[in-house]
Amino acid sequence: MATATSPKPADGPAQAGKPGVFQALGGLARRPEAGSFIGMIVVFVFFAIFGGAQFIGAAGAASWLNVAAEVGLVALPVGLLMIAGELDLSIGSVIPAASLTVAIISGYYGLPEILGVAAALAFGLAVGFVNGVLVLRTRVPSLIVTIGTMFAVMGLTLGLAVLLTGATSTALVPTPFWKAIFGQFVGGMFEITIFWWILSVAILAYVLHISPWGNWIFALGGDRESARNAGIPTDKVTIGLFMTSGFSAAFLGVCQVMIYQSAQVVGGQSFIFNSIMCVVIGGVLLTGGFGSIVGIVFGTITFAIVNQGIYFTNFDPNLGSVIIGALLLVAVLMNDTFRALALSTITKKKK
Repeated sequence: MATATSPKPADGPAQAGKPGVFQALGGLARRPEAGSFIGMIVVFVFFAIFGGAQFIGAAGAASWLNVAAEVGLVALPVGLLMIAGELDLSIGSVIPAASLTVAIISGYYGLPEILGVAAALAFGLAVGFVNGVLVLRTRVPSLIVTIGTMFAVMGLTLGLAVLLTGATSTALVPTPFWKAIFGQFVGGMFEITIFWWILSVAILAYVLHISPWGNWIFALGGDRESARNAGIPTDKVTIGLFMTSGFSAAFLGVCQVMIYQSAQVVGGQSFIFNSIMCVVIGGVLLTGGFGSIVGIVFGTITFAIVNQGIYFTNFDPNLGSVIIGALLLVAVLMNDTFRALALSTITKKKK
């Protein structure tokens, strides 16, 4: 007859705690933002060591936070699109187009800033709507569609700017009220866009990770046909994501013209690849269906630290591009690994 046995030492509280710790660490490693968080810590420590007190101080923090905020405003919606399996390159032309819209309406013609800001934001929404409709109706990959709209908007902006003002750049001196909302420097160093970026993070984190729309976005990136068959309004979600991207790009354009008090036809192309790099470094798969808002924030901060931190060291500034390129390659290789780990956990739970 079998008799009850006392618990083995391995089952005691001291030993039982270890598997829980390892399990928790393993769970963290399976999250999309795991790699981007590690990368952010590594680059921050690197530049804190070689950049010295200037990098760690308020001026150093302002330099990379300002860059992170500007890139982050467009990286967040671009990240949502990439999670849904789409891409938007037209932001590179929407940003300067929005800046010029405000500068021409409120600077060149002297109309109230509210009209210029409203027209710029409406323009961004319109471009996003056109992108979404074209992608859905033509079935052409969004990469190609948004390249087309990027050049179309670029040409339209150039033509109208020269036609209306006779120049490719226009100045704007905003009133104190609008300067305080979009172009103020807090403490003389920190752009107001940092606070708009934080607000965007909160809103889009709710959309992706709390609201039902988040599951719809992930489903689009996983399998669009299955998502449609499950009753998800795939067309509306797609158009909404493109409009969010266009609005965010236009919003950044408004902020830039208020900060720098000038707008020109070119000036937004760097945001195309910078935002994509931030998103990929942040753990979002190029194939869609995997990623997080927190990861995109980590990726954006990592990019900004490298972009600005290199100037606080004695290294060749070109080394910054080398570091960003290496981070991008590592992120692309690691993101598939993190997704595989996450999928294996889900499979085990189902069993």
